[in-house]
Formats: sequence, structure tokens, C-alpha cells
Amino acid sequence: MLWEVVWIQLEPKLKIFLEDCQKLVILAIGNELRADDGLGPLFANKFSKITKNASKVIVIDGGIVPENFTGTIRKENPSHVILIDAVEMNAAPGDMKFIAKEKISQYNVSTHSMPISFLIKYLETTSSFKIILLGIQPQNMELGEKITENVQISVNKLVDVFKNILNDLNLI
Repeated sequence: MLWEVVWIQLEPKLKIFLEDCQKLVILAIGNELRADDGLGPLFANKFSKITKNASKVIVIDGGIVPENFTGTIRKENPSHVILIDAVEMNAAPGDMKFIAKEKISQYNVSTHSMPISFLIKYLETTSSFKIILLGIQPQNMELGEKITENVQISVNKLVDVFKNILNDLNLI
């Protein structure tokens, strides 16, 4: 499958990004009522069960208003922040890509009231940490639809990858 190639590229980048991580906040973003846009909340639900007793990994379901969680993120004082969201990248459904904060404006990022680039700029003015966006290519963003199979597979694989890497780094 095509997503296997994506994982070969994604895992090392995630390991490098998290190399010196002391505390991680994962802000999962999306609208559960809009098919694949619900991938963020789905990831948050699945991964928070794994990290519920971890003090060094905080998983936040930011839903459609991730800006409402800036105070929580600042309070946690993380060394690293990863945003997870559906991003139109003209790729195969379920494909993933790390998007540097400087390049976020080049992509169509989901269906939120505030652009992700504004959220990142605000967070950077109030805190000092590494931040990156992990975009997952949606297939369907229609209202009332369920998450598509390819995106579901990617979310499940992402949960496993995060679990393994964060375990190796002694964060969970």
C-alpha cells in the first residue's frame, strides 16, 4: 500500500522532532460531523486512552476551536507541540506529511474558525517550544459522513507509531 511508503518517511522525522522532548502536547483538531475532518478527535480519543497516566504527554481534543486550548497548552509548558489535522495536500487519502509552521499557509487546512497559522503565531508569542503540524490527507469532508477507510487506517497506524516512539523515549 502507498501509506507504507509514507510511514517509512514519517517515523524517522517524528523521532528527530521529538529527540530532546521533555513534555509533549498533542493538539488534535477537527470536526467529527464532517467525515475525515473528524480524524483529529478520533486520534485524540484513541491515544488519550494510552496516555491517560502519562504526565509527560498531554493529548487535547481541540475539535473545531483549537484556539480555546491555548491557555491549557501554555499552562502545561511543553517542550514540543504537535498539531494533528486534516489537510488538503493533493495526496492519496490517508497520506501524512509533517508541515513546517512556515509552510502551513500554502495548504488548505480543514474547517476551523481561525487559521492554524494564526494559532501557531499566537502560541509562539506566549511560549517557547518546538511546534509542527502533522497533516493527514482527507478523502471526504461531507457533513454527516463517517471517516473513510483509508483515513481510519492511517489514524490507527499513527496511534501505534506514536505509542512506540513515545515509549522508546520514556514519555509514556
